[in-house]
Amino acid sequence: MRIIGGARRGKRLYSPRNLSIRPTADRVRESIFNILAGRIFDSRVLDLFAGTGAMGLEALSRGAKRAVFIDNHPAALVLIKKNIEVCGWTDRTEIIRWDPTRNLNCIKYRGELSSLVFIDPPYRSGLIPAILENLDCSNALESKALVTVEHASTEILDDKISTFVLEDRRSYGKTLVSFFRYMV
Repeated sequence: MRIIGGARRGKRLYSPRNLSIRPTADRVRESIFNILAGRIFDSRVLDLFAGTGAMGLEALSRGAKRAVFIDNHPAALVLIKKNIEVCGWTDRTEIIRWDPTRNLNCIKYRGELSSLVFIDPPYRSGLIPAILENLDCSNALESKALVTVEHASTEILDDKISTFVLEDRRSYGKTLVSFFRYMV
């Protein structure tokens, strides 16, 4: 696993040792970032179910201003920390141990609004609508923020969930990526 583009292009990242953490495949990550190309520079990124941190780190490599990584899995938190350090971005990042399925009070009222969000929960968990609702209630998003949700192709999401409206959807084998716009 590596950074695909930008300032840290080619930088190798630490990978999980077992299947309890499922990182986004390089090919899918590259496709997502090609779609997001004009929206990354100077963005503030929120990476939910961050796993290895590859999505947020890719955004930083391509010009994002800051990234916040949220995960509750102990092994993921270790990987995220190691990957941030190997990229040299401890000053532009924050790691929060939290379960986004419960709520997102960990980012509520921080005063720093995110403009780009990556969500990659366990596949076929049925959690995505509740996570989007929690995100809406967090008061942590800029108006018109873009939310990228990675999910199984068998898990079809509505075109409107809470205050999020589907803007695009792409298929990559067994993976679907849905792009939602925060409409407040």
